[in-house]
Amino acid sequence: MSATEPPAAGRGRRGPGRGGTGPGPRPAAPGPRRRRRALLVLSLAPALLLGGLALWLLYGSAWLRVEEVTVGGERVLTRRQVLDAADVPLGEPLVSVDPGAVERRLLERLPRIRSVEVSRSWPHGVELTVTERRAVLVMVRNAENTGNAGNAEKTEGDGKYVEVDEEGVPFGTAAERPAGVPLLVLDLGDSPSRHRFGPGRMRREAAEAVTALPGGVRRDTRTVRVRSFDSITLELTDGRTVLWGSAEHGARKAESLTLLMKAAEGADRFDVRVPGAPAVSGS
Repeated sequence: MSATEPPAAGRGRRGPGRGGTGPGPRPAAPGPRRRRRALLVLSLAPALLLGGLALWLLYGSAWLRVEEVTVGGERVLTRRQVLDAADVPLGEPLVSVDPGAVERRLLERLPRIRSVEVSRSWPHGVELTVTERRAVLVMVRNAENTGNAGNAEKTEGDGKYVEVDEEGVPFGTAAERPAGVPLLVLDLGDSPSRHRFGPGRMRREAAEAVTALPGGVRRDTRTVRVRSFDSITLELTDGRTVLWGSAEHGARKAESLTLLMKAAEGADRFDVRVPGAPAVSGS
């Protein structure tokens, strides 16, 4: 081949990738997966930043911490008693306060509390609203005929009288007998009711009978004597007595008793054990 002969076809400049001097290949465009990943990171970044800020505000900052615990609804209990039993730590993050745990502590430590509502009051407070039990009966503490052994330690205080609420629950004590609250005497002896139902059930039956009484009769009731499940007797002022029977059909018995007392004002013995056939005696 002569020096002036043109190169043969296919023997010219080397192509890309073969050591030639021409321009190299362009970088491959990012694939769909890489683009989606980048967009996801960009979209999550603000949320992660806000989430971290929120966690810091709730747990790490000094802005949302417990500074005050308020108490409402107390009657006999003092504010200090409720606060001590609740044991809400001041200075802790408000979000870390467990309302359920606070409620359990109050109910376990203060039997006088029937129910309690615990709520966070942002940004710095916790609110405690208590409902106390009310006495509808009292019992002489540790009296042999009460069958109350083992229950006195569940009450508050060391008074002579044990207070019993409308559910038959002993919850507190009093040094003196509260005015207008009947004395409960569980005169069960060795009756079958004592062994079958127990003193706790008998307290509930007595409390149910008392709460069913007409207002005037309840105020005049001095003693509620329980001898068995179906033998509840009310001892009223002026030597009057009411044979109530069991606690069943309380509303009907109360209605019959009201009519009897109006019809026989001078009577001193009323029997409403069978409310459909009441009886009266004495003069």
